[in-house]
Amino acid sequence: MISVRRAAAALAAGAVLSTTAAGVAAAAPSPTPSPVRIPAGLYGKTDPTYDGVWRQSLAFLAQRTSGIQPADQAVDWLLGQQCANGGFAAYRTDPAKACDAKTMPDSNSTAVAVQALGAVKRQSADPAKTEKAVKAGVAWLKSVQNKDGGWSYLPGGPSDANSTSIVIGSLAASSVRPGAVKSADGKTPYDALLTFALPCTGEAAEGTGGEAAKGAGSEAAKAAAGGAGAFAYQPDKNGKLLANADATAAATLAGLGKGITARGAQPEQKPVCTDQPARPTPERAALKGASYLAAQLAETGHLTAPPMPGATEPAALPDYGNTADAVVALAASGAKKEATGALAWLEKNSANWAETSGPAAYAQLVFAAHAMDTDPRSFGTVDLLEKLNATGPAPKAPDNSQASAGADEDEGGFDVWWIIGIGTVVGVGIGFLLSGRKK
Repeated sequence: MISVRRAAAALAAGAVLSTTAAGVAAAAPSPTPSPVRIPAGLYGKTDPTYDGVWRQSLAFLAQRTSGIQPADQAVDWLLGQQCANGGFAAYRTDPAKACDAKTMPDSNSTAVAVQALGAVKRQSADPAKTEKAVKAGVAWLKSVQNKDGGWSYLPGGPSDANSTSIVIGSLAASSVRPGAVKSADGKTPYDALLTFALPCTGEAAEGTGGEAAKGAGSEAAKAAAGGAGAFAYQPDKNGKLLANADATAAATLAGLGKGITARGAQPEQKPVCTDQPARPTPERAALKGASYLAAQLAETGHLTAPPMPGATEPAALPDYGNTADAVVALAASGAKKEATGALAWLEKNSANWAETSGPAAYAQLVFAAHAMDTDPRSFGTVDLLEKLNATGPAPKAPDNSQASAGADEDEGGFDVWWIIGIGTVVGVGIGFLLSGRKK
């Protein structure tokens, strides 16, 4: 789901490495760092340089899944982060200054901010202003679409599965049919998305997301260990697709026409990976992605992540965020049973991670609970919403008449390919009945 985590981590790691190198060269003591100033209205207490807009937006969306409206002060802060061209950068220290090369808008921050503002607009202090910001954000996203139909994190780069997926979800939540958004070359976002999909058979590259599936006994698990059915983030330098669980969870949701606040689909059915027909539709590729995620979770109930560059611990560690994303993707595909173990693992083990990581982490757990019809106020021993609300301005009173993110937009507006795809999937015997997503 979240390529911004990768980008933020890389930038932060680069900053640390650069500082370290400079310190060695100068052979001088490092100055005491200045305290981080957290603007009024922003969720979280850590440096917002790389994730301010992201964590604010996820907080809003998580609150809206339970009918909670964030404070006007918090909404105003997010509105103030928008650049004049409609895009959003990761964080603007001084919103009074125009966006420039140091505060470049990116697709991930813009897409999630657009979705968040759309979810809170009806109860915001100025609905017309909020709606205008949503439309400007959508227009900016359309303006930076790549020729292949997809999006990169920063405009001008090659498309990646995560950025393309988060934009698809944002467009759908904004009542814009993703399939109707075409590039200069006439390509749609789904055209780009399918280029990142690995087949179920044939040579598949070993990917990230955990070593667990390698030891699983089933043929499906063995195939998934080699990347069968997964999505890659991007082709590597040799053009090879490497399975990536983060990209797979994001692309699974996008292929189903859903976003990060998706509910579980009915009826439930075990995901199956098949390469028939030879040219898959987006929803077919999404179901293949679900089968990969299910197999990755089968052994330990969670995904793992490689250590960060320079980490003292070389072993892979549990990946709480991507495990939560996988739960949402599996539930949305109708595979709630296959996600049950991962949800239980998160309920038991994620409290310290969320406490350390802050509002975005609490939001991801809320999304997982929401997708699995579990009460986020009783997530193991933690009330996720209470913890989330405490990281920012006190929200308005809950509104039980709109108990889902994006409830301002009623159901409807499905993509034509999505409706046709239901018949296709059922007709070939997969048996998945895909539920509609709320706009």
